[in-house]
Amino acid sequence: MAKLAVLGHGVVGSGTVELFLKNKDKINKRAGIDLELGYVLDIRDFPGLPYSDKFTKDINDILNDDEVTVVAEVMGGVHPAFEFVLSCLNKGKSVCTSNKELVAKKGAELLKAAKEHNCNFMFEASTGGAIPIIRPIHRCLAANDITAYAGILNGTTNFILTKMITEKMSFEDALKMAQELGYAERNPAADVEGADACRKICILSSLIFGKHVYPDWVHCEGITKLTLEDVAYAKSWGGAVKLIGSVKRTEDGKILPMVAPRFVCGGCQLSNIDDVFNGIMVFGDGFDQVMFYGRGAGKLPTASAVLGDVIECAKHNITILSQMWEDSEDNSFISDYKEDVVSMYVRVNGVSKSEIAKLFGDCEYITREEQPESELAFITPALPEKDIDEKLSSFGDMVLGRIRLLEL
Repeated sequence: MAKLAVLGHGVVGSGTVELFLKNKDKINKRAGIDLELGYVLDIRDFPGLPYSDKFTKDINDILNDDEVTVVAEVMGGVHPAFEFVLSCLNKGKSVCTSNKELVAKKGAELLKAAKEHNCNFMFEASTGGAIPIIRPIHRCLAANDITAYAGILNGTTNFILTKMITEKMSFEDALKMAQELGYAERNPAADVEGADACRKICILSSLIFGKHVYPDWVHCEGITKLTLEDVAYAKSWGGAVKLIGSVKRTEDGKILPMVAPRFVCGGCQLSNIDDVFNGIMVFGDGFDQVMFYGRGAGKLPTASAVLGDVIECAKHNITILSQMWEDSEDNSFISDYKEDVVSMYVRVNGVSKSEIAKLFGDCEYITREEQPESELAFITPALPEKDIDEKLSSFGDMVLGRIRLLEL
C-alpha cells in the first residue's frame, strides 16, 4: 500500500481530497497501485469531516513516513511551499502541484532535485487548470519542433473583457461583478495586472524551449488601462480584445515571451473564447496548430489536473526526463520585445489623417458608434515596435490608446 499526502486544505486542496475519495477505486485501477489518503497538512482544524483523522500540522509526519510516495502541494505561494516540496523531493517522494508561482520561480531547482532523487515534480494543474497542456506538449507533441503558442490563460480577465464587449460594462463595473461572483479576489492585482498569466507563460516557455524563464524577464501588461472605446473599435474591426500570453522563437534563435492585451481577429479561435474559459493554441512543424480549450480554474477542474499527475507519478518509479528544463544564468536567450515587428491599433485625438499618413503611409482606419469627430483609430503597418513608439512620440498626449495585434 502507498499513501497520498495533500499539503493544504483550501479550495483546491479540499477539492483534491473530495475527488480522490470519490473516485479512489478508479484512480487506483488506473494507477496500478493501492493508494490511500495518508495525510492532509494544514495549520487549521477541520472537525466533522469524514477524513478529519488524516489532518496533521507537522510536515515531518509526512516526510518520515516511507509509505507516502506521492504528495499533492496545493497551498499556493512560494514559502513555505518551496521548503516543503523540496524536502519531499529530497526524500524521494514525487510531488504534484497546482502552484503556478512556485513553478515559475523555483521550477528548475525543484526539477533538479526530483531528478537527483529519482522521483517526479509535476505541475499540469499550474497552467491550464483542467485543460491538459503540459503532458500533451512533452508527450503527444514531443516529435515536433514547437515554434510558438498563444493563449487566454486567465479566466478572471477574460470574464471582465467579455462583460466589457457584450454588455458595454466599464472595467471597474466588470471587475466588481467578477469579485461578487467569486472569480476575482478582493485584491485582483495578480489577475488584472497580468502576473497570473505571466507565471503560466514562464512555465510553458520553460517546458517548450528547455530553459527556465523567470517572471522578471517577461514583459507583462494587464487590462487595467483598456477602455470601452478600445473594445468598441476591436469589435468594429471584426475581432475582440483579449489578454494574451504568448511565446515564439525569433529569427535569431532567441525566444520572446510576453503577456499583453491584443486585438485578436475574428477568424482566430481565441477571439470567440468568452467568460471564465481559457484557450491555448500551440504551433509546430508537424501539426501546424492545435487548440486546447476548457475551464482554466476552479475547485474540481484544478483538482482533476492534480490527480491526473498523481496517477502519472504512481505509475512511474523513475524520473520522467521529458518534463524537465535547465536553469538559466541570465536572460540573454530572451529577445527584446521592442525589436519585434508588430502591427498596432492606435487611437488618437486631434490628429489628422494626413499627419498619420506622413508617419505611417497607408493605414487601415476603423470607426465606431458615437465616434467623436476629433478621434481617429487606425492599424499601423507591421514595423519594429520601437519604430512605432518613435513615430507616435510626435503626437504626445494626443495618443489615447494603443494595442498590439496578435500575429503568429
